[in-house]
Amino acid sequence: MKAQPNFAVLLQSFFTQRLMHQRNASPHTIKSYRDTFCLLLKFTHQRLGKEPSRLELNDIDATLISAFLDEMESKRKIGARSRNVRLAAIRSFFRYAALEAPAQSAQIQRVLSIPSKRHTKRIVSFLTKDEVSALLAAPDRTRWIGRRDHALLLVALQTGLRLSELTSLQKHNLILESTGAHIRVTGKGRKERSTPLTRQAVKILQAWLNELPDASDFLFPNARKGKLSADGVQYVVNKHVATASKTCPSLKGKRVTPHVLRHTTAMELLQAGVDRAMIALWLGHESLDTTQVYMHANIALKQQILSKTTMPSGSPGFYKPDDQLLAFLRSL
Repeated sequence: MKAQPNFAVLLQSFFTQRLMHQRNASPHTIKSYRDTFCLLLKFTHQRLGKEPSRLELNDIDATLISAFLDEMESKRKIGARSRNVRLAAIRSFFRYAALEAPAQSAQIQRVLSIPSKRHTKRIVSFLTKDEVSALLAAPDRTRWIGRRDHALLLVALQTGLRLSELTSLQKHNLILESTGAHIRVTGKGRKERSTPLTRQAVKILQAWLNELPDASDFLFPNARKGKLSADGVQYVVNKHVATASKTCPSLKGKRVTPHVLRHTTAMELLQAGVDRAMIALWLGHESLDTTQVYMHANIALKQQILSKTTMPSGSPGFYKPDDQLLAFLRSL
């Protein structure tokens, strides 16, 4: 009878064989799964007192995983979406474990039956034209770092790249041909796509390329010529939103993330009358359903629809206080 592998062996083979070799998962997916299991193993060590390398598969049961997810929500203050991302990584591992450790099928099925948490689907946030103009004017372009930030924000707003795609941009991803200047990226699901650039963006990026250090391959490097981190991009956005809010009051108190810049690109395309299928291609969406969220957020489009329809009309009523004597009697 084949001996059942322990948890450490299973987890290592899940990453090396399943994710990297069989599925050829993206670095972003591997990093996300890695972070989930680092947090889970730390929680398990605190709960059971066993070192991660000594764990057995039956130690990681549905009760422990549910407690882990609950703690992520209560102590780390993650939302339902982030909780579901963690759960998806754990489920992926246990589906692999079901093939490698069939004797543990009952325990594995209990883990796989842990439900995702339902959450409110909020209307996406995006910037108005005035807010975009104020944000792009915020960086101090007399300094190298300001010119980098301006070029980065402009590319983010024009292309709608994901944060991981933006930070991974290298010089060779930028094609500045006279006909058809564009940025080429490999996005989610390892799908390549090309996003065109405006003439203004081309001029700014041509000037920016002349300032880039030869030692760096990245289009938007950090101060040490290395890859700009996700936190670094958020810092850049926060910094310039704070500056822009002085001239554009609507930005005050508005939470602006790199993904909000991506939403802004989508809304600009939608309001310009671009078809949803083309917006999905532009943003690299897997499904048109993902693009549907921008239809819900587009109040201008809904107002256009309203102007073309005949809605039921009404008239305002007027308040008339009760007679004093009747009011007295009703209060008894």
